[in-house]
Amino acid sequence: MAEDTTEHELNSDEAAELTRDDLALGDEPHPGHDLASGDEPHPGHDLALGDEFHSGDEPHDDDENREPELDPEVAARRAAALAQVRKFGDPVLKTRARPVDRFDDALRSEIARMGELMIDALGVGLAATQVGVLHRVLVYRVQQQSPVAALVNPEIEWSGSDQEIMEEGCLSLPAVLVDVERAIHVRVRAVDEFGEPVLVEASGLEARVIQHEIDHLDGVLILNRTSRDQRKEAMRTLREAQAAA
Repeated sequence: MAEDTTEHELNSDEAAELTRDDLALGDEPHPGHDLASGDEPHPGHDLALGDEFHSGDEPHDDDENREPELDPEVAARRAAALAQVRKFGDPVLKTRARPVDRFDDALRSEIARMGELMIDALGVGLAATQVGVLHRVLVYRVQQQSPVAALVNPEIEWSGSDQEIMEEGCLSLPAVLVDVERAIHVRVRAVDEFGEPVLVEASGLEARVIQHEIDHLDGVLILNRTSRDQRKEAMRTLREAQAAA
């Protein structure tokens, strides 16, 4: 089956103003990822989506926002997990995931692996496309003491009218933080790893994390949801991070 690329691309004027190197590498779907084989609150961040979030009224002083040094073992696990997350420029991140129709041990193993990666990466959410899997699957955990939640084939059936702007980051966009406006309240229908119906009525951080991860499943990045100026600054940050790598 052919893969569908998302319609959420930069418009022509913005693309023209950015250089060719600014744009994601390749708009075509990534071949060979049908069956290719995550985000817990990050120390030092009020909100983390490993995919990281900050409220829009938080101070931006460098000293206040600097992450505390991690325990070496925790840092090593995080680095190993991040190495398995697809980064900006990988076409799979701009590809729409396909609905899951088989609920077997392979799917449950995939979900368990995603949850482990998410926790090790110190995030609160992870979409299957971020690990190269074109399945409509996401995992999240917004409270450290809570179990990892998995949503298969999630669909937002209702969004409240109240919106909130918060700063978001993404494991797939190293060092990038941009303001994103999202609904504060959502209702989401999905199924779990066994194919049983799930209904989630989420607010606040949980709602934001779910919306962020569903965007990933639709091939949409936070760069598509922020202002033009912040997008251009993010592109510069990505180029600098790639040059330093």
